[in-house]
Amino acid sequence: MSASRSIAPKELARRIASGERFVLLDVREPEELAICRLPDSLAIPMGEVPRRLGELERQATIVCVCHHGVRSANVAGLLVRAGFPAVLNLAGGVERWALEVDPTLPRY
Repeated sequence: MSASRSIAPKELARRIASGERFVLLDVREPEELAICRLPDSLAIPMGEVPRRLGELERQATIVCVCHHGVRSANVAGLLVRAGFPAVLNLAGGVERWALEVDPTLPRY
């Protein structure tokens, strides 16, 4: 895979519900995570990702998450360039997830 791909929130929710496993890498800042976060997500702020690549399971499918999908798209690209084989970006971020999948998730 030469570039990261996006996944829509409803598709990700469907695939999680079917039992597919993902690493949900949330690259938002701690203040944002205090407002809302997806269950079972791994939090590594965007600026820390380059030095913390060793904490990520290389063979896992990694879904990068942020507020609107821009920062996570940048991190997804970094992971692809670093040789991670299966990287997706959550299109629209947690904002779109709250609108389309889980309306109980606080928005900001």
